Amino acid sequence: MIAIEQIDEAAYTIMEKAAIDIPDDYRDGIRGMVDTEKKDLSSFVLKTMLDNWEAATGDRRPMCADTGLPRYYVKVGNEASVEGGFVAVERSLRAATARATQAVPLRPNRVHPLTRADNNNNVGVNAPEIEWSFEPDADWIDITTVHKGGLFGTDYRMLFPGDGLDGIKRFYLDTLIAFGKRGLCCQPAIVGVGLGGSKDTCMQLGKQAACLRVVGDRNPDPKIAELELELKALANGIGMGPMGFVGSSMAVDCHIEIGYTHTGGMPMSVHTFCLSSRRATARIHADGRIDYRTDPRWFTPYMRRDSVDWSPDAGAGSEAAS
Repeated sequence: MIAIEQIDEAAYTIMEKAAIDIPDDYRDGIRGMVDTEKKDLSSFVLKTMLDNWEAATGDRRPMCADTGLPRYYVKVGNEASVEGGFVAVERSLRAATARATQAVPLRPNRVHPLTRADNNNNVGVNAPEIEWSFEPDADWIDITTVHKGGLFGTDYRMLFPGDGLDGIKRFYLDTLIAFGKRGLCCQPAIVGVGLGGSKDTCMQLGKQAACLRVVGDRNPDPKIAELELELKALANGIGMGPMGFVGSSMAVDCHIEIGYTHTGGMPMSVHTFCLSSRRATARIHADGRIDYRTDPRWFTPYMRRDSVDWSPDAGAGSEAAS
């Protein structure tokens, strides 16, 4: 059984790591853009970003003054058990958020939508958000925190089957151009696209695609993987660089996740994970070990299953054994 103290420790530690330390995959992606960006102002911003991240890590301070809206993604192994049950896990995650707000510190961004009352700890009604998923044949718990900006950088449209790939590309480009012109995102961004599902599922998939996959990761479906690369190239060809300057550095990567949808529609969402790509994951094992990493490994073959029954042999293999 996993002790609740281990959940407390892991949740606070990933809160601190996410706020301060940029994941290597995103950092390496930006380094690659420094080599390809030809416009002086955009190149200057990219290099300044790298310098800023090094200073934040060295000083152990948040790398952006706006520390976003902390949220959690929890993947539970089917054989896992935890002291106090999963209500205790939720309480632990809320407590870690409040503690981190004061100790890291994080900016207390959460307020009541009408009264604007602020508990000064990023905790309140439905805050922080906690999303759950499950994994067969595992006795560990993965906890991922993501600190994502909560104001802009997201759009949705109900497309139709007749719009096809051209409609997908048009909405994608329209969205990124509008974001860039109006300052609604902090590029270079990891762009997540949700295709299909119901409206709420479509929005969830797009946000998860942006926040829970690493730069360079490709969808296992070859057609979707091809479209990811095409959309990334389109984004970097619209003439916008970091912070809205002229350049070729709009998207450090593009990730697409799908869900089966209504036969008459093709819902689509677009999300940008800003240049503060803040995520960190802890795996708490049944024997008490805690492993920290920056790849959430959220989209396992089990999560992408396309059948009623599940067997590792039916997909690309189960991540649970790793």
